[in-house]
Amino acid sequence: MSTGKYETVLQQCKTWMDNSKLDKDLRAELEVYTKALEQNPEDPAALDEIYERFYKELEFGTGGLRGVLGAGTNRMNVHTVAKATQGMANYVNNHYAVKKTLFKKGKRASVAISYDSRNLSKEFANIAARVLVANDIDVYLYSELMPTPALSFAVRHYGCAAGIMITASHNPAKYNGYKAYNDEGCQMSGDQADEVLHEIEKLDIFADVKVAADDSAVNYIPQETIDAYIAAVKKESTGFNGCKNLEVVYTALNGAGNKPVRRIMEEIGVGKVHIVKEQELPDGNFPTCSYPNPEKKEALELGLAMCRELGTPDLLLATDPDADRVGIAVKHEGDYVLLTGNEVGVLLLDFLCQVKKLAENPICVKTIVSSKMTDVVAKNYGVEVKNVLTGFKYIGEQIKMLEDKGEEARYVLGFEESYGYLSGPYVRDKDAVNASMLICEMASFYKSAGKTLVAHLNDLYDQYGYYKNDLMDFQFEGAAGMDKMASIIEALRQNPLTTVNGKAVVNKIDYGKDDTGLPKSTVLEYNLEDGSSVIVRPSGTEPKLKIYLSARGTSPEDSLNIIAAMKAEMTELINK
Repeated sequence: MSTGKYETVLQQCKTWMDNSKLDKDLRAELEVYTKALEQNPEDPAALDEIYERFYKELEFGTGGLRGVLGAGTNRMNVHTVAKATQGMANYVNNHYAVKKTLFKKGKRASVAISYDSRNLSKEFANIAARVLVANDIDVYLYSELMPTPALSFAVRHYGCAAGIMITASHNPAKYNGYKAYNDEGCQMSGDQADEVLHEIEKLDIFADVKVAADDSAVNYIPQETIDAYIAAVKKESTGFNGCKNLEVVYTALNGAGNKPVRRIMEEIGVGKVHIVKEQELPDGNFPTCSYPNPEKKEALELGLAMCRELGTPDLLLATDPDADRVGIAVKHEGDYVLLTGNEVGVLLLDFLCQVKKLAENPICVKTIVSSKMTDVVAKNYGVEVKNVLTGFKYIGEQIKMLEDKGEEARYVLGFEESYGYLSGPYVRDKDAVNASMLICEMASFYKSAGKTLVAHLNDLYDQYGYYKNDLMDFQFEGAAGMDKMASIIEALRQNPLTTVNGKAVVNKIDYGKDDTGLPKSTVLEYNLEDGSSVIVRPSGTEPKLKIYLSARGTSPEDSLNIIAAMKAEMTELINK
């Protein structure tokens, strides 16, 4: 048998195969490779498959778990989900039994669970529920797929100790994931996630996990709670009742947004809604788009085709599988123009500041990689901007800080460039149902004034400057890819950029080492003498290196030229 780097993983694979508790489908999956190795112990394809599945455990962090579906410690399956949930159960019971800080005396701890349309999401939600029940924790589980923000709502609604959302957001179909939430309905912070991780690391994946025989003790969340969530969303309406003039094409991208987004559009009176039928119903294979991400034009092609065929819709809305992000295209001068997450965020801030009565000392919260145009628009309305690390949990934490002081009314909007928005304190995560409502109201508002969203955006550029942003993704799959990505970051730390596009770097920030007032994070920022900037960070949820480019030019063309030049230079840097 092969030794070297494969020895440990082959032993781990054997341990799985020898355990009687191993799921039969996962056993069959591994047998393909073990039988190949029986025929040829040096079979490179089989060795590499087993290596990728067992060379590490899925990492539990502030994003929870996320990985490729399949057998192994480095895959999403019923055993890795059950082990993570046992760690979560231990964390919850430790706080309930020892600290007694999360609950009133005599109240049992509880956890809320939701899931989206991905393959095995319902099965993972069920196994998580059964683990919690076996650990004497009450469970509130949605009886059908629901958006991520509905999970955050349920945690707060039922006073739960924690929450679990089974989703891999907008990743390709081969992925699934497990988002962990705290008792505030916010994704777990570093310390909380570390504590859960510490509990997980103590466990044997088969011997130490308790699982109830069935789901008979699970509390299934009733329609009344879903109605309460929709009512909380609608409470954030701007009160603009002109949506009857609006015609919308909507696609759920085969995800969880189908029912709640259509319902909120009906409740605010959108005049006409067309549904992209091929993407209407839940389907974890996402047969019409390999990457169900509303940030990508490819995912919107069917919706755009319907818009062009009809010719009359004002707006295309597309929500991702767990319905926390929404992408849009706007009819303008005879065609449909896609707007970026930054552009929609700036438009929403400007719109809300125009039509809502702002509280004293209003606040907008955005991530450090989101558009700097936010700052100048906010300043015009007397709105303070707070910058936080990438991840909506940090925006959720800012909302909590305001709520703790009784100042949640100051919160106007939170957004991140990756198409996530939230205008109210009723949840602690981005909400595509809320955002779809506001975007419809905003489009209708400007249509009543004879303008499109694109036309108004151009007015804002004329007023505040020509800000343009772009995002570059570099894929790094597998163990070798992760090593390559880490080496790029380390090289940039050892030899920081001094110029980009011929412009000097006047300020550089290493968020992992410098004192920024924010939690430590692997993010490198370079600010240039012309006001442009480059931010480099590895994705927290995907095997990608992300580079965020920002430019402020003297004209739209100038800004685009700056972005293009920076893209070319960064591509050469990463690929060399």
